[in-house]
Amino acid sequence: MAKRKNPRHGSMQFWPRVRASRQYARVRNTPILKESKLLGFAGYKAGMTHVVATDTSKTSPTKGEKISIPVTVVECPPLKVSAVRFYASKGYGSVVEQEVFLKTGKEFARKAVPKAAVGSVDDIEKVPLDNITHITVQVYTQPHHAGVGKKTPEVFELPLSGSVQEQAQLAKTLAQKEISVQDIIQPGDMLDSRAVTKGKGNQGPVKRFGVNLRSHKSEKTIRGPGSLGGWIAQGHSMYRVAFSGQMGYHQRTQYNNQVLAIVQPEEVNPAGGFITYGEVKQPCLLVRGSLQGAKKRLITFTAPFRAHAKKSLPAVEFISKDSKQGN
Repeated sequence: MAKRKNPRHGSMQFWPRVRASRQYARVRNTPILKESKLLGFAGYKAGMTHVVATDTSKTSPTKGEKISIPVTVVECPPLKVSAVRFYASKGYGSVVEQEVFLKTGKEFARKAVPKAAVGSVDDIEKVPLDNITHITVQVYTQPHHAGVGKKTPEVFELPLSGSVQEQAQLAKTLAQKEISVQDIIQPGDMLDSRAVTKGKGNQGPVKRFGVNLRSHKSEKTIRGPGSLGGWIAQGHSMYRVAFSGQMGYHQRTQYNNQVLAIVQPEEVNPAGGFITYGEVKQPCLLVRGSLQGAKKRLITFTAPFRAHAKKSLPAVEFISKDSKQGN
């Protein structure tokens, strides 16, 4: 039996614990909002620093005082729309009824779509909306504008909110311009972050699930979950038994992350740049606390699915630019 102070780690919610299929997250569920807007954005994780801010919370013990807050710096180059997808309800779910492909730049290598299938922005209005339930936009990043040091963009879908007619009009508006982070996110917003966590390779049950080391009187195995199963069904073990296997590199969602500020590169670049990242070149989000994933990994932000009352926004007065290179 595990100790009370150290129960079994590892949620049973995620199964099987295998590596993510790709290095950036997919968006499956988003909240239903009445206003017409794009329900997400994405940026590259650069590193962490800290800010000094005045606590504006009315119920905080440090009300009116200056506090130090750890923040994650996420560089957000503008996004571009590569396609607009129209979904209809059929059978047991929604399927893509029609898709309008748009002309993209040289940074986006489109091979699967023939040139004759590439349309224009005006084609979005020509799609009949009788059976359409919702519309999404397929966007791609521009990492060559950022300090991440790569050329290949990530391509993913982001949903739209509002009525179907409003979504179609919004999709046409977004397809005609680059989407900047200031158009979608404002300081004080609460967002859900989706990303693939750091990969830790194959690990044993002690590190993976927190099982106890065996007693010093055990004969051979010094670590393990104890009983693996009954004697009657030999060779069979329940999925609940903690075994070694893949740890990390899983897609995870972190709810209700507060955006403290949107800053320019010169306001946040430390001396020598961020470790393993370099200097940021585009506007950055300062997100309160830590975010999942390794540096240079794409983090997708969406509208909060479990939204609650907004936290008071601390008044940021100082952003640390001290070198993170160490001694």
